[in-house]
This record gives sequence, C-alpha cells and structure tokens, in this order.
Amino acid sequence: MTTTRFRPATAVAALAAATALVLSGCAAGENASSDGATTGEGGETMGGTLNIDFATYNPLSLVIKENGWLEDALADQDIDVNWVQSAGSNKANENLRAGAIDVGSTAGSAALLARSNGSPIKTIDIYSQPEWSALVVGPDSDITSVADLEGKKVAATKGTDPYFFLLQSLEEAGVDPADVTIENLQHADGSTALFNGSVDAWAGLDPIMAGAEEDGAQLVYRNVDFNSYGFLNATEDFLTEKPDVAQTVVDAYEKAREWAQENPEETAQILADVAGLDLAVATTVIEERSNLDVDNVPGQAQLDVLEIIGPIFVESGDVSSQDQVDEALDTLLEPSYAEDADPSSIAD
Repeated sequence: MTTTRFRPATAVAALAAATALVLSGCAAGENASSDGATTGEGGETMGGTLNIDFATYNPLSLVIKENGWLEDALADQDIDVNWVQSAGSNKANENLRAGAIDVGSTAGSAALLARSNGSPIKTIDIYSQPEWSALVVGPDSDITSVADLEGKKVAATKGTDPYFFLLQSLEEAGVDPADVTIENLQHADGSTALFNGSVDAWAGLDPIMAGAEEDGAQLVYRNVDFNSYGFLNATEDFLTEKPDVAQTVVDAYEKAREWAQENPEETAQILADVAGLDLAVATTVIEERSNLDVDNVPGQAQLDVLEIIGPIFVESGDVSSQDQVDEALDTLLEPSYAEDADPSSIAD
C-alpha cells in the first residue's frame, strides 16, 4: 500500500516563500558582494563602498583624494568612497589582509612579503619609483658608514622598504644583522627615537625623512637601487567581485600621475598640507625623490628588483622558505588593469 505524507500548510508556504526568495536573489543580484553591492545588467557594480588608502609616501593617492575624482567617477554607480590612511606599508598590508581596505599602497618589497606569507593581494598599478628610504643619523652622530652600525641600535619599521633597505645595506657592508639591535618602530616613531637618543640610527622614509633633514638629521647612506617601486595592491576578492571599480581606481591613478607631473608645485602643496610639512620639504620629496615618470604596468622591471630582495626575506626569517617567495613572484603582478588604463575617463 502506498502511504501519502501530507505537509502542514505552513511548511509548504514557508518552502514556497524561501524558494521564491532564492530565485529572486539569483535574478536580481547573484553577484552581490559582502557590502551589498550588486552587478547591474551592463556588468557595472552598483552600490556598496570602495575602501581605499591614502598615504603621505604615495603622493598620487593624495592628489586623487584632494580632487575628489573617485567620488565623482563612482557617483552614478552609487558607490561610496571610504579613505583610510596608511602610516606605512605594513599598516596597508594589515588592512588589506583584514579586508578593511580593498586597495592599498605599499612598497614593492612589502607587497612581495605579504604575498609570500599568504596574503591574497595582486599588484594592479605602479605609482612611483621613489628614492624614499635611506639610513639616517642624528645631527651630532659620529656614525659615518653602514659598517659603523655594528653594535648599535637602529629603528626600522618591519615589513616596509626602509627595513629591507637596512638589511640590504648591512649585507653589502658585511655586517651581520644579528650584531645590530633593530628596534621595530613605526616610521614617525623611529624619527622621534633618533632625535631623543633612544636609537643610534633610523631607516627613514620620506616625507618624514625629509622633515628630519630640515631639523639637522644626516643621510649617512643612500642607494636608489635598494629602494623598490611603489605598488598599488588590491585584494583578490575585490578584483573578482568589482573589476570595473578596480579599473576606475587605476584610471584615477593615471589621471593623477599626469596631473602631478604637470603641477609639481600644487602636488607639493597637497603633500605639505596633509603631512604637516614645510612646503620646501614637500617640494624636495616631490621634485627630487619621487620619480612619477615610470611605466605604470607591473612587469619585469619590478620582478628584477624583487628577485634580489626575496632571498633576504628567507635569510631574515620573515618568510619560511624560498618556495613561498618564488610562488609569490609568479602570482603577485596583475598587469591588465594598468594596461587598460584610461586617464581621460576621469573627469576634471
């Protein structure tokens, strides 16, 4: 005998409602992201928020923020723009890994370090080739060379270009890093520690470093080849869910590059205002140490630098194996957004 099972009417109604909700959700926003953004019929992201950093070591980010270009470009898509300041590459990487920002600016070395340790980021644009790091000593220091740092205390922000600048400089000079006490301080705190005598030297970063020079600090060692490029990085989730927004960001960066090169005085003034610097200091950073006239497409030029820096990660214990570095080198760069950049799409 066949037994017929009857479901209560309430259960049937609930099932029907749930099915309708699922079907309507698939039709209206099957590509909805975690912040409520959806993909429209034309493939454009609609709604949600772009979380993006700005940093004094990245002048182009300051130009974009000052001019409101992203807010204007994304207004028709009803996308809010949330700016988050990065005090250093390490902080940008922390926020990228935590999902607090979608796009963040770091030194190339810091981007490779993060990717080597499993952070799901891709480099989508090159914003500069700066000489933003050097080894700095106080006004009355008797340190005159890298070799003199043996047995001394040096401030550096781990996971950033100045930190890897320091390690490369020590290696070149034949100084074992174990014979140097490296104090892990954020960039501004490192400068303060140098002037109050808590450390003997500081692996500096502009524009803070340029300000320290104005106060009498000395750059005891410079080497532009030990500075890696400025990398604009995005989380893989962001690139998967909102590729059109990522393209708009890169378009804005290329608009900012053109504008900054045409308006160096105004760019220096923006940096001075944001960083609280004298205009003369900001001008030094922009005109003498920020090479913005570089190919924006991530590629072999950056890999050539990172292949030198990568093994240092393993030697210093910042990455556990060279295999992790090699995998990161193979997967970090995503050149398509920079290749397709159209600065003219961003209105003045």
